[in-house]
Amino acid sequence: MDLNSASTVVLQVLTQATSQDTAVLKPAEEQLKQWETQPGFYSVLLNIFTNHSLDVNVRWLAVLYFKNGIDRYWRRVAPHALSEEEKTTLRAGLITNFNEPVNQIATQISVLIAKVARVDCPRQWPELIPTLVESVKVQDDLQQHRALLTFYHVTKTLASKRLAADRKLFYDLTSSIYSFACSLWNHHTDTFLQQICTGDEAAAANSLERTLLSLKVLRKLTVHGFVEPHWNAEVMGFLHAVFERLKQFLECSRSIRAESICRDRLEKTIILFTKVLLDFLDQHPFSFTALIQRSLEFSISYVFTEAGEGVVFEQFIVQCMNLIKMIVKNYAYKPSKNIEDSSPETLEAHKIKTAFFTYPTLMEICRRLVTHYFLLTKEELTMWEEDPESFTVEETGGDSWKYSLRPCTEVLFIDIFHEYNHTLTPVLLEMVHSLQGSTNMENTNAILIKDAVYNAVGLAAYELFDSVDFDQWFKNQLLAELQVSHDRYKPIRRRVIWLIGQWISVKFKSDLRPVLYEAIRNLLQDRDLVVSINNNDFEFRTDQFLPYLESMFTLLFQLLQEVTQCDTKMHVLHVLSCVIERVNMQIRPYVGCLVQYLPLLWKQSEEHNMLRCAILTTLIHLVQGLGADSKNLYPFLLPVIQLSTDVSQPPHVYLLEDGLELWLVTLENSPCLTPELLRIFQNMSALLELSSENLKNCFKIINAYIFLSSSEFLQMYAADLCRSFCELLKDITTEGQVQVLKVVENVLKVNPVLGPQMFQPLLPSVFRGIIDGERYPVVMSTYLGIMGRVLLQNARFFSLLLSQMACELGQELDQILGNMIEMWVDRMDNITQPERRKLSALALLSLLPSLNSVIQDKFCGIINISVEGLHDVMTEDSETGTYKDCMLMSHFEEPKATEDEEPPTEQDKRKKMLALKDPVHTVSLQQFIYEKLKAQQELLGEQGFHALMETVDTEIVAQLQEFLQGF
Repeated sequence: MDLNSASTVVLQVLTQATSQDTAVLKPAEEQLKQWETQPGFYSVLLNIFTNHSLDVNVRWLAVLYFKNGIDRYWRRVAPHALSEEEKTTLRAGLITNFNEPVNQIATQISVLIAKVARVDCPRQWPELIPTLVESVKVQDDLQQHRALLTFYHVTKTLASKRLAADRKLFYDLTSSIYSFACSLWNHHTDTFLQQICTGDEAAAANSLERTLLSLKVLRKLTVHGFVEPHWNAEVMGFLHAVFERLKQFLECSRSIRAESICRDRLEKTIILFTKVLLDFLDQHPFSFTALIQRSLEFSISYVFTEAGEGVVFEQFIVQCMNLIKMIVKNYAYKPSKNIEDSSPETLEAHKIKTAFFTYPTLMEICRRLVTHYFLLTKEELTMWEEDPESFTVEETGGDSWKYSLRPCTEVLFIDIFHEYNHTLTPVLLEMVHSLQGSTNMENTNAILIKDAVYNAVGLAAYELFDSVDFDQWFKNQLLAELQVSHDRYKPIRRRVIWLIGQWISVKFKSDLRPVLYEAIRNLLQDRDLVVSINNNDFEFRTDQFLPYLESMFTLLFQLLQEVTQCDTKMHVLHVLSCVIERVNMQIRPYVGCLVQYLPLLWKQSEEHNMLRCAILTTLIHLVQGLGADSKNLYPFLLPVIQLSTDVSQPPHVYLLEDGLELWLVTLENSPCLTPELLRIFQNMSALLELSSENLKNCFKIINAYIFLSSSEFLQMYAADLCRSFCELLKDITTEGQVQVLKVVENVLKVNPVLGPQMFQPLLPSVFRGIIDGERYPVVMSTYLGIMGRVLLQNARFFSLLLSQMACELGQELDQILGNMIEMWVDRMDNITQPERRKLSALALLSLLPSLNSVIQDKFCGIINISVEGLHDVMTEDSETGTYKDCMLMSHFEEPKATEDEEPPTEQDKRKKMLALKDPVHTVSLQQFIYEKLKAQQELLGEQGFHALMETVDTEIVAQLQEFLQGF
């Protein structure tokens, strides 16, 4: 691409590409895409975005295309890679001038220079860093800032490289520029502080921006540029200077107005100082040892004493607390149980920590956390009063503990209490004892202190297990506090029920739970309070809870209708689901209202997929609780399953897992197959193509359809299923292969006549797997289970399959049969399930009586397997001394569940009915062997049969005779 002639054309197309008119925009984008691989294109783009007289939007687009081109075509090995000549020209052009006037474009240029540096610096671009170093020294404000901005992005990118060779290069780079970076940062920092003192805010704002950028550079160099930074005096000098600078900047904040242009940037710089310390501690804990004492003194001074009053702000407090927390729980600072196994560095750090965290220090930290940071603020109380639901959502959700003050204080308290629980337990217990008895309703502060202390006791529940008799406290104090109805006592009632929720899984006697349920029922009627406790998932024994079931369920349902926020509805649904799951079928009289409401809630939650997930979970438990009566839900239930499991619908990304679970339990509890339920299976072929982690549930669903109504289901979907399985088996894990084969096995079990024909394309590979000696035992076991079904229950189809295999393999039919029997006998130990082992014995015995020489040749192996089968299934009657087949079932017995078990589903009943038709459960192996041997004897005559029996080991014959006594 000739630069002179092309510039005008490219500029015109870029201009068109900024158009809002798609008729103009689309052709321009297509043309630019074609030019991406043209030599010279990126040189033209460079000329365009460095020409400050052109339209800003056009220059912006040129920078973006250039940046994307670096990602795709800069590396030598990339298809259509840029030539080395053009790259040399581009590198030189990128660092000729640092005078971009538009901030957004300047940032993009800095980023793309960093991208090139990631590939080329320093080997192909040795002049980059020296050029940047010289450029940040110039007096021109704009050039200095842009060079510093680029210096930061280049440093950040090079620091992120992780290969050993790249790390070595970055270490070398850091050692060569670290002194300069420190002096640059000190210069800009001193300039800023002087300008603040003289009141020149505009100049101070510019200097502060440079301070911030140079500190960002130093952060990357300090954290990532040294193997053992504690040996470098400049590094440690800089880190110690961070504390002094932090103090200076915090003092500066007193004199800078809140609305000042400097204020926001100053706070960002203060936070960046703390990030330097946190990153250094994270990457180099032993190098940080020399800073432990000073870090703790600094943080605790500003966060837990009067020194911080008037200067600290929320995010700074959070960062200081994170610094304390990281030191307290750092594993590098914890000695081994055997002290001799600990490194000297660990022991030194632990010594410093131990010396610092004295009893007075820990006591003060604990008291300040609880009585200052845990206190509900006026703003929080007002918010709770005006909108309790929003207050609860914000308190339980929101940002991570790293960035939000209240969660951060709670996590710090938990970590310190865990580390120093022997010291702090008496402190906290003393605070609890001081609050026993009634509280003055007019003393708001006393109420808030009690709320905070109870919060601490809840957070430290596991640590206080041996120190608090919670049952006595509940009976003597907490229960009474739950019954105080005064409006000002709401925070305590709310906190007490939360506190019980924390302790109930730690230490709470079962016989106290009915009293607790009574209290909860009363609280559920207080609408301002109830949204604060809706997410407590109380453990309960069903028999204790049943007297309260109707009223609790009614109140929870009313709450579900009344709350408006998505998160709150999810919490209430979660509690309702837990109740339904625990009481199971006993929920049936009370769910009518919920069943009527859920379709409306589903419709209202169209834009809230997580709420829909909660509805799906509730429906899963509802279907399990309703059992066969869940068919009444089908008008709502089946469209929900249809949408949730349709991969062509966008919501499936969120709903699929729960949707499949709901589909499965619906089938398991369905009394019969409806046309609508059958139609949903159309979603399955696309799901099988996904081959995702949900495949296991897909196979369970297929099996459920087979047990529900095999003839209708297979008539409609067998061909599609067989095709899907053939594709799946080409590329699937061993576990997945077994799941596919189990479906085929179930089909043959349910429908032994038509099943083999429907899945005929899969059976040759099963046969080949057997005679080839499949190496995975679990796969071989399933192969033999399938072939056992065919041989035993559809001998005609087995003969056809045998003929097909002989033809395909070019072998004699008898040879193929002999190989199969031999491998079956040899790999019998692969089969671990008693049912399959008996099936194998029945299947091979079904080949008798026979005059076939191959079968007679394998007679010994068949008898061996039969005797093994007898050992598996025969039990001796202690009274009569005779043997009986323990797998025989003569009549249907309703499956019964113990108190701890789920009641039987409709599918459980169907499996029992199926077992009554299964030869494994209806044919006595003992009698079958006797009849087959007798028939063989009649066929061969006494002498021939005797000769055949002599091929069997005498010990096996003796065992066989013992089992057949009485016949």
